Amino acid sequence: MGSMSSDGELTPEEQRDRLRRRAAFLRELAEARELRRRVTPWRSRREQLHAVLRRRTFRSG
Repeated sequence: MGSMSSDGELTPEEQRDRLRRRAAFLRELAEARELRRRVTPWRSRREQLHAVLRRRTFRSG
C-alpha cells in the first residue's frame, strides 16, 4: 500500500497498453538519437568553418 506508483490501479490490459506505448516511445527516441548523431558532425564542421571565417573577417579590419 505504501507504493507511490499508480500501477496497482491499472487493469492488466491498461498496463500492457502503457508498456507498449512506452516501448514505442523509447524506440523512436533511440532512432532520433541515432539520426542526430549521424547529422551532427556535418553541422558542427559547418559551424566551425563559419567561426573561422568570422574570425578572419574581424581580424582583417
